[in-house]
Amino acid sequence: MAKRIGVILSGCGVYDGSEIYESVITLLAIDRAGAEAVCMAPNIPQMHVINHLVGEPTAGETRNVLVESARIARGNIKDLATVKTADIDALILPGGFGAAKNLSDFAVKGPDCSVNPEVARLVKQMYAAKKPIAAVCIAPVILSQILGSEKVAHQLTIGTDKDTATALNKMGSNHVDCPVREFVIDRENKLVTSPAYMLAGRISEAAEGIEKTVKALIDLI
Repeated sequence: MAKRIGVILSGCGVYDGSEIYESVITLLAIDRAGAEAVCMAPNIPQMHVINHLVGEPTAGETRNVLVESARIARGNIKDLATVKTADIDALILPGGFGAAKNLSDFAVKGPDCSVNPEVARLVKQMYAAKKPIAAVCIAPVILSQILGSEKVAHQLTIGTDKDTATALNKMGSNHVDCPVREFVIDRENKLVTSPAYMLAGRISEAAEGIEKTVKALIDLI
């Protein structure tokens, strides 16, 4: 049976949802590895809607995270609240501002952020079951906040951004600087992270790091 890799999406679009390139690269890497992607997203409103042509919020417009994420998943997506640990063998969170705005409020509160309850539930359950978890771009801040209560200095990376690295460390993680084409693996805790568009200037740079991350994630199963 193919390994089932849960993919938590946060909308559709870099500025208010999942980073589309990161998400598609993740799904492609999972498929090429002979595994099955199980896409999911919380059924909640977005923090706000960004006009990606001008990079500014659109006043008075609202969108739903699950509905928007379905665009990336071609409609084959689950409400995160219905997904159990037994349904998947591993979990990965692509980046994009949706991770910091919809899955958490890191974009507003930094290291004092909170995480969506359903995201926190599944991550905690996967961690407790010793099933591997990966996150790319800004999404490692979610893992850091959720797992900070474990009193273990998990090794994570968001690349080399000093402010974000400081926030990760404040939440209880051990940030490791990492180039865009590579990844950091915490084998003891079965965590894999990569900078992607925290550093990438080209899609090929993000792709190399994400592809390596997905392979490492699957190898940990």
